[in-house]
Amino acid sequence: MLEACEAFVTYESGIILDRQGFEVSEEPVWILGQKYDTRTNLDELHTDIKSRLLLTYRRNFTAIGDTGMTTDRGWGCMLRCGQMVVAQALLKQHLGRGPFWPLKNDQNKAETYKKILKLFEDKKTATYSIHQLAQMGVTEGKEIGQWFGPNTVAQVLKKLSDYDDWSSLKIHVAMDNAVVIDEIELCHTKTPDAEITTWNPLLLVVPLRLGLLSINPIYIDSLKVCLQMPQSIGMIGGKPSQALYFIGYVGDDVVFLDPHLTQNAIEFDDEEFEDSSYHPTTSARISFHSMDPSLAVCFSCTTYCEWKNLLQQFKIMTEEGKKQNLFEVCTQRQAEWHPSSMDLTDEAIALDSADSEEDFEILG
Repeated sequence: MLEACEAFVTYESGIILDRQGFEVSEEPVWILGQKYDTRTNLDELHTDIKSRLLLTYRRNFTAIGDTGMTTDRGWGCMLRCGQMVVAQALLKQHLGRGPFWPLKNDQNKAETYKKILKLFEDKKTATYSIHQLAQMGVTEGKEIGQWFGPNTVAQVLKKLSDYDDWSSLKIHVAMDNAVVIDEIELCHTKTPDAEITTWNPLLLVVPLRLGLLSINPIYIDSLKVCLQMPQSIGMIGGKPSQALYFIGYVGDDVVFLDPHLTQNAIEFDDEEFEDSSYHPTTSARISFHSMDPSLAVCFSCTTYCEWKNLLQQFKIMTEEGKKQNLFEVCTQRQAEWHPSSMDLTDEAIALDSADSEEDFEILG
């Protein structure tokens, strides 16, 4: 049995940054919509975390375009977090939500898993590779080697998903703090009476800005509720100077996977398949209060039934008086408004456009 422990991650600077692992506690741990009791389910918790895909900095890959860049160290952490969100959506779609790694004697599952992982291989021909993300970022006004914010990486991933014929994944980025039902369902086949007949797997990304320099504490309970939903595939965001992939929480700490580890690029051979560097040995935690206020909450709906259930959970969340709304859910997009027509209250500032990313991260 794995022992409960609380260790620390030490980076090259020698500064202790984050709590690592889990201690036995009465506080439940939530990981991507799954609840764990550390007093009885610690083994299962660790197995679940190790089954997630960890996409980190890599070095010695083929140069990106004509830039000569053969590593994304120092600038690619948000791109890697975006990769992890899509990877989790694809794992859920093709292999289910539960733990699956290390792989057992299931050839079909192994082949499917390999297909997913190859989509993120560090080469220009892979659909969601660092090469494709960086080059597609140019269409969003980002030079290759320039940092991304949560909204930019979501927009880039949406464009790249059009080339993912195998999964038929539809990525929808809900702008202006609004999940507009008609905009999402238009991406799927409907009959004349508005019944869905063909549902493509959906990855819903909702970029938010929940404060000015730090997260406004009134939103933390709502973020926790989102991480409890079965459709949750976490949040992309970070803390000052670092982008992180948040996958759950315990108490007042948010649990994350960290892309800031530089590893050699791996080229997958059809026969040899060493994948241990693509899985975390553990996770780390920081306080919700330490998070950067610019983030994106993410949800995966493989079926139409899951989508309808997610809408119901959004409704319940917004109706609970003690929870502060993170975003609006509406059938159709409302008429455009201008900020000058509103009182610039603290709440209005906190819910301002998620496009403002200039101060998200300064990478070294």
